[in-house]
Amino acid sequence: MLFPTVSRGVDRISPSVTQIIVGIAPTWGSMHGQLQRFDKTAAGWRSAGPPVPVLFGKSGLAWGRGLISGQGHGPEKVEHDHRAPAGVFRIGLIYTYDQALPPGANFPFHMVGNWDAWVDDVHNPHYNQQVTVDPNNPPPWFEKQKMRSGDFAYRWLVEIRHNADPPTPGYGSAIFFHIRRGPNRPSAGCTTMAENNLIDMIRWLRAAENPVYVCLPRSEYLARWREWELPDPAATGLF
Repeated sequence: MLFPTVSRGVDRISPSVTQIIVGIAPTWGSMHGQLQRFDKTAAGWRSAGPPVPVLFGKSGLAWGRGLISGQGHGPEKVEHDHRAPAGVFRIGLIYTYDQALPPGANFPFHMVGNWDAWVDDVHNPHYNQQVTVDPNNPPPWFEKQKMRSGDFAYRWLVEIRHNADPPTPGYGSAIFFHIRRGPNRPSAGCTTMAENNLIDMIRWLRAAENPVYVCLPRSEYLARWREWELPDPAATGLF
């Protein structure tokens, strides 16, 4: 997979990025928001579907660590703060309980096995990484961090690569798009939505398009969209 980068010396989306997912929260403290997908065309960013409702962390958003991270106003994300990371992030693998992605999908994925875990222990050398443990000698932390828990909300996990390149202990881990548990039940820091909307996203994603996720409060998006070369707010259904 090609990995997009921030253009050297300038905070803007790389020209190699031709799919963008935009998540907008009304304020830093909002747990509710909207999300919309966009494709890059010769004429600029074009909507790939209508806005859909999403939930962020129950405490809202905080600046995360990704391709582009904001500075100045706004909190900084740390472990267990119940905030979704704000900024611009690569999309990693899709993790699923299923043997295959939904029909029409074509994106790198990993079928979650019984011995897969995602580590959120800041003292573990595998912090904020997926690992497969030895089934004959599982570590004591495995039970609390195993990925195949049977939770319906985790049937589809689309990795949001916050604090991932490389991971820095304490700044937040295990950030994904996943199925919401209800229209008013926020996550601990992920972006969640109805299953049909998540499946639409999975079917749309293409690795060759270098997709990224832009997650911001409304005021920050309006202040930064030109500099970062994001979709014009007037051309979205988010404002």
